[in-house]
Amino acid sequence: MKNSLTRWLPLIGLTFAVFVFNTSEFMPIGLLTDIASDLNISDARAGLLISVYAWVVALMSLPLMIMVSKMELKRLLLGIIALFVVSHVVSAISDGYYMFMFSRIGVACSHAIFWSIASPLAVRTVPEDRRALALSTIATGSSVAMVVGLPLGRVVGLYIGWRMTFFCLGMIAASIFVFISIVFPRLESRGKFSIKKLPALLRNKVLLGVFVMSVLFATAHYTGYSYIEPFLGRIANMPQDIVTATLVVFGTSGMLGSIAFSKYYMSNRYRFIFVVTFGTAIALILMQAAALSLFTMVVVCIFWGAMATAFNIAFQDNTIRFAPEEATSVAMSIFSGIFNLGIGCGAYIGGLVVSNTSVAYIGYAGGLVGVLASLYCALRLFPNMRRRERQLSTSQSADSL
Repeated sequence: MKNSLTRWLPLIGLTFAVFVFNTSEFMPIGLLTDIASDLNISDARAGLLISVYAWVVALMSLPLMIMVSKMELKRLLLGIIALFVVSHVVSAISDGYYMFMFSRIGVACSHAIFWSIASPLAVRTVPEDRRALALSTIATGSSVAMVVGLPLGRVVGLYIGWRMTFFCLGMIAASIFVFISIVFPRLESRGKFSIKKLPALLRNKVLLGVFVMSVLFATAHYTGYSYIEPFLGRIANMPQDIVTATLVVFGTSGMLGSIAFSKYYMSNRYRFIFVVTFGTAIALILMQAAALSLFTMVVVCIFWGAMATAFNIAFQDNTIRFAPEEATSVAMSIFSGIFNLGIGCGAYIGGLVVSNTSVAYIGYAGGLVGVLASLYCALRLFPNMRRRERQLSTSQSADSL
């Protein structure tokens, strides 16, 4: 029993790390109004913190991962957590907008590498038949960040200041650093990836399709989600405590998406992917109409959160599934970078909508991109996935003979 538990400790450590990384990524969303007020900037400029963070991850994921692809993975993991801790201390003591932006760029660089290795590490630390469970556990850490981390950070920020929220998160990350240093095994990198191999990787039509879908979906989702806090307060007319509670509900629904992935994904991957993609688009389009009632707004948030989390897990799985074994971490770095490019684009588009029209219309803009993603999924990605799987099946049959 003891040995069995010990075997799962590395995955538990990774899950806690996912919690703090995701909490930090989305912290400005829950504290957007307070950060803007304290730094004397507009909501749109505060939203730019989200865009710049995401764009740094998008630009740096691949080059940073190639630079460190030969490093032993435990040492690499501890190094990026250390950078995360230092950057949060700088966030807490920032005396202006640009110093705070600099600290967020430091977090973004650690994020760029972490999300390139988190899912592959999770899969490697468990038995092969527990792969889906490992990915779902990582997704649960992300969901818990939205359930507990983001709203708790918002509560701490409201009562003792948003700076203390970032400092506390840095201290939590420091304790996770100690835990991982004790329980995590040495894992040599399978990467040894050079830039010369990149063109061959990018000729993989299925992976390219996964990356295109990821940027489209992230753009759609974060056009609405980046400004959900002012939307709930101003358009849905929720008091501040109800806004916090709704963010908790939104995050909790991510666990439903994780459960749905574990239960239904493997039985019909194509149907599952289309449902979660198109379902997110529908939730976004319904945002303004749902804001007329607290009940309908919460229902839409539950549905939206579940769909978004399920999409993220499914496409991490497809990235790992269709990438060559020696290029898994690099493929995940591209996925992370592309996804964060979509986050940045979504936050930017949402900012344009807020600045030029009203925060009430962010759902329509995001929903339109979500519909385009659904069409691309059905008409382009699925045919390429089926073709690739037939090729792999034929190749395996020939090898068996």
